Amino acid sequence: MIEVKNLEKTFGDQKVLKGITTTFDSGKTNLIIGQSGSGKTVFLKSLLGIHTPEAGTIEFDGRVYSNLTDDEKRELRTEIGMVFQGSALFDSMTVEENIGFPLKMFTKKTAAEIKERVNFVIDRVKLINANTKKPSEISGGMQKRVAIARAIVNNPKYLFCDEPNSGLDPKTAIVIDNLIKEITEEYDITTIINTHDMNSVMEIGDKIVFLKNGLLEWEGSNKEIFKTDNEAVTDFVYSSELFKKVRRMYLEDDK
Repeated sequence: MIEVKNLEKTFGDQKVLKGITTTFDSGKTNLIIGQSGSGKTVFLKSLLGIHTPEAGTIEFDGRVYSNLTDDEKRELRTEIGMVFQGSALFDSMTVEENIGFPLKMFTKKTAAEIKERVNFVIDRVKLINANTKKPSEISGGMQKRVAIARAIVNNPKYLFCDEPNSGLDPKTAIVIDNLIKEITEEYDITTIINTHDMNSVMEIGDKIVFLKNGLLEWEGSNKEIFKTDNEAVTDFVYSSELFKKVRRMYLEDDK
């Protein structure tokens, strides 16, 4: 679980985060959504420790990040997995080498132990016949699988995903969404996803945090978002006719 209390972040004269308070539960897929400039990227980077907030606290299962020593912060980082927007794979490394990189960097596992763990996560994310290939030799969807495998190879408690469906076709995006949700539930991970993909909201949004102008405007589940009367949310989510139709179906089924 990650608990955020009254988080504020300012750059120069601009206050980007204005007292955000929320909770992200383990075993759940928690989505952060909002328009460009809403503060969602700064929020994600603050959770990761990349930005230092001027006020408020972030607690990782009761551990207040700002109160941790440097050694304790380094230890916490070993409990975090990250899936970057562009996958961020090393072009010169094979799939196996990319996935095993965190284990070589942050653990004392032997080469045999690393290989065993790498093969396990490769099988878990269903990467078929890709072990010795370079990122340029596999599809975008397979690259995302590699990125997810690398993120979970060290058994993280917390998984952060920044636009994991960026650049993927709709069918592949659904596959990646389902994989992230399965892994989250299977390993009881606290997963936080920064996304603009409304299909992800519909399919895997156990909890959705909607930011607007640096404020937490609304939060709830993917079922609750179809029933909300919050105008800012409805303007953002139902900007297309398709989602307007979906909302009407949800509301009719609820009667």
